This record gives sequence, structure tokens and C-alpha cells, in this order.
Amino acid sequence: MDDLSKYVPDVRFEKIPIKNLLSNQDYQRNLSVKHIQRTVENFDIHQINPVKVSRRDGINYVFNGQHTIEIIAAVSGSRETPVWCMVFEDMDYQVEADTFANQQKNVKPLLPYEIFKANIEAGNDMQLMIKSLVESFDLVLGPTKGSRTICAISTLEEIYLKHGFDVLSRTLRLCAGTWEGEANSLSSNMLRGVCRLIIAFEDEMRDDQFKEKVGRFSAKEIARQAKDRRAGSLGYAEAMLLAYNWKMKNRLRWGKLFNKKGGKTADEYEMMDAEYDGDDEPEDD
Repeated sequence: MDDLSKYVPDVRFEKIPIKNLLSNQDYQRNLSVKHIQRTVENFDIHQINPVKVSRRDGINYVFNGQHTIEIIAAVSGSRETPVWCMVFEDMDYQVEADTFANQQKNVKPLLPYEIFKANIEAGNDMQLMIKSLVESFDLVLGPTKGSRTICAISTLEEIYLKHGFDVLSRTLRLCAGTWEGEANSLSSNMLRGVCRLIIAFEDEMRDDQFKEKVGRFSAKEIARQAKDRRAGSLGYAEAMLLAYNWKMKNRLRWGKLFNKKGGKTADEYEMMDAEYDGDDEPEDD
């Protein structure tokens, strides 16, 4: 039988007090205070990984886990607190640096959909609510784009966390009702673009008018027009607003769509409104 020991690292696991760990090697990144504070506020003991340590000349050099030890020290209030360490005895400084630099090279990160599924299995409230809301519009969540399928999982979570249940519900209702699940209508930029219009105009924008006027264009056509206007979800919001306003007596004012922190004066927003108040129909294929 082949010797399998060459596939198993020669290490030992020890509990070592944080005060006996050194983690200021030049190859390491700077500590992120924000990351430490955020993790301390949401501390979960089940998320703590073993710290990787290279023992050279009797000193325990941390080459993976410097944030972990600072988080535990902050939560416990003491550097006497021990942490589980995976101790390597046969590394020199260059091997440590190389291992640090390449430790994530062959690691496959979790996709947002995979994380979302795990949260569903864990029974976490936000993900369960989003899943139920999506399915109430006869849509599904999935890892890839398709008819009636939303793969922009992070976008759904962001809209909910930033703007709340009602805005997310209206965003999904408009997208589903206007394009009936067309794959391009459920992209991240489309969802964000519709959300932008909802936040800017609230009840001033009528859902029935949106479905009638904007729905004259396929989601693919909206995407093409958006690309010609500007990058990202703001381009999508502009393309949809142009379609919504066409031949409307009481148009939605363009100035409301833009962040007024951008430095434009009231007169400049009025000029922008006038520029887009023409009766030219949006381009159609």
C-alpha cells in the first residue's frame, strides 16, 4: 500500500494564549479595524477557525488568522484567552510568506445562491421571507439566469436590508407584472433600476402606468437603451423613466431620480427636466 503520510501535513493542534502569538510579519495585510468591530458585534463561536502558526526558534508566528485572534481578544477582553492553533514546525520565513500568498489560490468561493440555500436550511428569517416573497410572484430563485428565475440573490438581500419589505415587494411586482418573467427582466441592474424609481417617486409613479408604458419595450430593449445612456442601474432607471414619461401630461420630474448630493443646483435640475420633456418616443426595435 502506498505511503499516504505525504498527503497529510505534519502538524499538531494546540491551545495557545493569544499573548504568545506573534502576527506582525511583513508579508501580512494590515489589520482591518472595521472588520474586527463588525465581527465582534456578530460574534459566533461556531465560525471560529483554527489559527495557522509557524513555530520558528520557539516563537509562534501567525501566518493565517491574525484577524481571528484579535476578534477573540476583543470579545473575551483578554489576551490570556487561548485559541486552537494548527502548528507547523518545519517552515522558514519564505515558506510562510509563500503559503500566505497562495492560501486562497485553489479555494472555490461560495456563490451567493449557495450561501442563500444554506441560510434557508438554517431557517434564517430574512432568506425565508425573501424566498416566500419571490415565489408569491410565481418566480423562483436559481444559480443561473432563466425564465422566471432570479439569480441576483445579493441584490434582493441588499434591497430588503436597505429599503425594507414593501420596496422589495413592489420591485418584484413591477418586474414580474411588466415582463412576465422574461429572463432579462430579473437581472441585478433591472431590479436595482426599478428600485431606484420606486425610491425616487414613491406613489407618484403609478404601477398600472409603469406596466403599460414601460412594458411596451422588452427587457432586452430596456437593457440596450440603458447601455447607451450610462453604466449600471441608473442607466436602466433612465431608460425606464423615458419610456414611462412618453406622451404623459404629468411627467415624473427627472431631477428626483438623481442624488442631489452630486452638487447640481435647482436650476440645473430644471434644465434637465426640460431636456427630457420632449415628445420623442423612446427607441424601439
